[in-house]
Amino acid sequence: MKTTRVLLALTAANMVLLVALLIQGFGPAHAQGAATVLRGRAFELVDEQGRVRASLGILPAGRSTSGVPHPETVLLRLITERGRPSVKLSASEQASGLSFAGPTGTRKTYVILESRETASMLKVRNEDGREQVIQH
Repeated sequence: MKTTRVLLALTAANMVLLVALLIQGFGPAHAQGAATVLRGRAFELVDEQGRVRASLGILPAGRSTSGVPHPETVLLRLITERGRPSVKLSASEQASGLSFAGPTGTRKTYVILESRETASMLKVRNEDGREQVIQH
């Protein structure tokens, strides 16, 4: 008899907890406050197949394979569904630039707009090799 009373008391307590949780869960949903700053070392935007379609990151300073030094650079890339970085936006202390590459399968079609130290340049090139450069 004593065991029955204990089981009834536990069942009643569980029912009260369940009802309280259900009432709390059915209240109006409120958005959490937006964070004022999103911080990180890199950002990647991926599509439904998990392919990177955009990236934002900081490339460390170093040297190219030919030994030419390059500064630390912030680089934003927009990438096609076939993996081609078609739009690039870069910034460093020495230069900043914007480039647009032709579609996948092209190698020579591009537009480059660059500001380096005290000069600026616009280069337009077609796949057939025709090129126009404006420098100031």
